[in-house]
This record gives sequence, structure tokens and C-alpha cells, in this order.
Amino acid sequence: MQPLTEWRPPQGLIGVFTDIDDTLTTDGAITPDALQALAALKAAGLHVVPITGRPVGWSEPFAQSWPVDAIVAENGAVALVHETDQALRKLYQQGAATRAANFARMQEVLAQIEQSIPGAVRSQDSAGRETDIAIDHSEFTQLPQTAIEQVVHTMQSAGMTATVSSIHINGWFGEHSKLSGARWIVQQLWGRNLDAETDRWVYVGDSTNDQVMFEHFANSVGVANIERFAAQLSHPPRYVTPSERGAGFAQAARHLLSRLD
Repeated sequence: MQPLTEWRPPQGLIGVFTDIDDTLTTDGAITPDALQALAALKAAGLHVVPITGRPVGWSEPFAQSWPVDAIVAENGAVALVHETDQALRKLYQQGAATRAANFARMQEVLAQIEQSIPGAVRSQDSAGRETDIAIDHSEFTQLPQTAIEQVVHTMQSAGMTATVSSIHINGWFGEHSKLSGARWIVQQLWGRNLDAETDRWVYVGDSTNDQVMFEHFANSVGVANIERFAAQLSHPPRYVTPSERGAGFAQAARHLLSRLD
């Protein structure tokens, strides 16, 4: 990972994807400097799309109030976008029947995890989840690494995809991911082929579940708290900010915008 000062954003940038927890937020809330950075990116004519493992229900007030084009939630499965009257519309990658069947199966796996792994409890935002499940490991409870690995193994043994964010262990049925969610929303909203232009988009993140984005985006930036996961990263970001969390995101935005002048 190189220092942020070494990053030379290319001309012709189209937009910015970003994680939310511990990237935009600090201690669970978006900071004024990070919120202003989102607004500055939008004012510069860039598309701005947070992509998060958080549930769609949790994401709704932020999709409504933040200066963003959309929020892609539940690791790429569902998006919240604005209608012309500012009402939010949900878009799904999976059909209704598939979602219903997967939801029932996921509740069985969730119950198994809570019953068999000491200390494992569902995330407090679970009521807003439609297409995945989440176990809290660092938000309101602390799970040791061995228990985190057990949760991941249980999800994978059930045929689920499992990822570990800075706060949760997420699991779901389906092929979607943060990367497929990015591809999907770019096609849905703007009719663009993301794979043909990844060098004109930026991704900012902080955790192991951002690796697929770090791998595919040449303009990938980690906020400084990514160092917590450095030993677990097969694909680290290309650049890292001096500061952590929301302050780090604001630094990345300022650096990017200074290069657009």
C-alpha cells in the first residue's frame, strides 16, 4: 500500500464507490467532513455510490438524506435509488421467489450458528435484512478470531458466501458481491459497462470484505484503519490515507478533487 500522496487519479474519472462502516463513519456515525466530502464529489460531477454489507432497511434514511446517487446494500443484493419525486425505489438482483426461499434457508443457518458457537449473536440490525444474515463480531459484542472462523466455516458449509467486515460476518446465498453490485447498479442507472471502465472509477474501503473491489480497481484507496486487517489481505488497496475512518475518506476526496482542477 502506497501513501495517498503517491496516487495520481486519472483524467476522465466517472465516479466513486465507497464502503460505509469505518470508511464513511466514525464510531457508528458519519462525520461532518465525510458528509461534506460526499457533497463535494457530487458537486464536481462525479457519481457517488456507497456499497455496504448493512441491511437495506438500515440504509434507507441515508439513501434519502446523503448526497449520493444510490446505496447498494447487503453486499450487492439490493439497491436504493431515488425516483424523480425523491421517493426511494428498491432494486433487487434476485427475484422474489428466490429471495423468499433463500431467506427461509438463511434463518435456519442463523439459528444453527447462535446455538452451536458460543458468543455468536445476530447483528442488531438484522430486522432490516432481506437477502443475507449477519453475526456481530465487533459492533456491540466481541468475538475471538477462532469464533469468527467457525461462523465463516458454518456459513460456507451450508453453501453460503461469507465475508468479514470491520463489524459483522455476513452470509448469503447467491453469486452477488460488492463487485457484482457495482457492475449492476452502473448498468441499471447509467447504462454503462463497468468492466470496460474500471480505471475511471475509485473505490474506498477499510476491511477484508472490500478485497474484491481493491483487486479490480486500480484507483483503490484504504482508509488508515485498513492496517488492522493488513495480515489478512490478499488484495490490499493500492493507496492508504494518513487518517482513519471518516477523516481518511475526506482526505481521499480532497486529494482526488485537487487532481481534477
